[in-house]
Amino acid sequence: MIKNITKENFETEVLQSKIPVMLDFFATWCGPCKMLSPTIETLSRESDKYTVGKVNIDEQPELAVKFGVNAVPTVLVFNEGKCVGQSVGYTSKGELLKLIPNRG
Repeated sequence: MIKNITKENFETEVLQSKIPVMLDFFATWCGPCKMLSPTIETLSRESDKYTVGKVNIDEQPELAVKFGVNAVPTVLVFNEGKCVGQSVGYTSKGELLKLIPNRG
């Protein structure tokens, strides 16, 4: 299941998570974001070794600014409260999986 990440739940859902968290920074008007969405959905269902969340940059501009997201889609992976991986633009499922530490 994909979690909707906001500035209100970012601390608990991402920074305090016991497992890696993949965040898809997206916009509803973004074509490549729409292309990436099915891949993000698939990843969210495939493993309990990581969590997947989405951040709508139009609704959560503070989070986009905080992490330097100036192009969408941008995927950031957090582990133990730190950003440990990044992908900008449309990419493959395999490339996204490589960003996740300890995915088992």
